[in-house]
Amino acid sequence: MLPGRGRNDRVVRPARMLGTRTAWTPVGDGEFFCPGCGGDRNYQRLTGRRRFTLLGVPVLPRGETGPVVECAACSRHFGTDVLDHPTTTRFSAMLRDAVHTVALAVLAAGGTCSRTALEAAAATVRAAGFDDCTEDQLGALVEALAADTGRVFGEPCGAGLAIELHEALDPLAPHLAPAGRESVLLQGARIALADGPYTPAERDALATVGAALTICADDVTRLLAAARTPS
Repeated sequence: MLPGRGRNDRVVRPARMLGTRTAWTPVGDGEFFCPGCGGDRNYQRLTGRRRFTLLGVPVLPRGETGPVVECAACSRHFGTDVLDHPTTTRFSAMLRDAVHTVALAVLAAGGTCSRTALEAAAATVRAAGFDDCTEDQLGALVEALAADTGRVFGEPCGAGLAIELHEALDPLAPHLAPAGRESVLLQGARIALADGPYTPAERDALATVGAALTICADDVTRLLAAARTPS
């Protein structure tokens, strides 16, 4: 025991004299997918000003920081790039719309006259989330699409249809795992195969789907071949 100190003496430490403190200011809010919570949550977008502190009291400005995104549930801070990830609700809508667009593209490539292809397409679209989709609705949409663009059934995927596929699939692809991207392509392939082997126009449409989903050409060929083999 040190001289001059009793058994119950407390060790006195000096208070931290210098430090920094950040004052946050809300500049926006919304809903996002929180990586910390693992689900859709409300958030605040914050900007901050840092100050030097002396004995806990702010004294000198040290500049700005942020912006950051603060989760309203777990209060964790994230970089603003977290807002690039769609919410679960938005992701589901994007996937549903993508499957619907792929189905229309495949039907427009030559399957709309086949009832079996329409049935396969309608079942695929309903499973994606359009619960009320019918064969007749899809057939009418494909005919309207052909009339609007002047496109003839069975032709290769034209520029207008390719643009629609990219508009539906390009935003979705970065948020899908490889297996998810392949699944979307295979759904289109099974619609094309419902009434027989691929036509050249159907292959062209499915190749465009694969490119929009960032699936390489070799893998597209492999997947289209695999879809022809009953599991």
